[in-house]
Amino acid sequence: MTHYTSGMHARARFIVAALFATLGTVALVGQQPPVRTPDIHWVGTPQPIADAMLTLARVTAEDVVYDLGSGDGRIVILAAQKYGAAGVGIEIDHRLVEISRQVAREGQVADRVAFIEDDLFSADISSATVVTMWLSDSVNARLEAKLKRELHPGARIVSHQFPIGTWTPDTTIRAGDVDLYLWTIPKR
Repeated sequence: MTHYTSGMHARARFIVAALFATLGTVALVGQQPPVRTPDIHWVGTPQPIADAMLTLARVTAEDVVYDLGSGDGRIVILAAQKYGAAGVGIEIDHRLVEISRQVAREGQVADRVAFIEDDLFSADISSATVVTMWLSDSVNARLEAKLKRELHPGARIVSHQFPIGTWTPDTTIRAGDVDLYLWTIPKR
């Protein structure tokens, strides 16, 4: 198990600050990243399941939690509010990104989270120490190589309901009436 030091915590805060600076620059010049049609229809993760996902990943204030297909931002916001983590939501739907940013402001965590309007297949996720997702069998399978390639050893991935391709999870638990899967990126 990897222990993330206070240096990682400072790095997480720097990453979120850099994301805010980048997002501000994009807004100033009026450019939007190229967006394609979502692969799946968004449905919000029930709050108890979101919390179970973060608990399974052992999220702490030292983590940077990325939620792929973040919808209204509830998982990233919960990670910041309850666990003190920094977080980034990747969402392709502009309307949901705006809602997420508003909810983060209202929840007083806008300084610790960022929401990026982007395609989860092209977004850089290499700064994540935890990745959460509730996507589909086929989307998860398409993400397998990206997750293994971009995430650092010790990073944890939690998927709600769907496995990731043929990758065997480290742990599977039952939360309510759904399965949650956990993987940890191994040492290279």
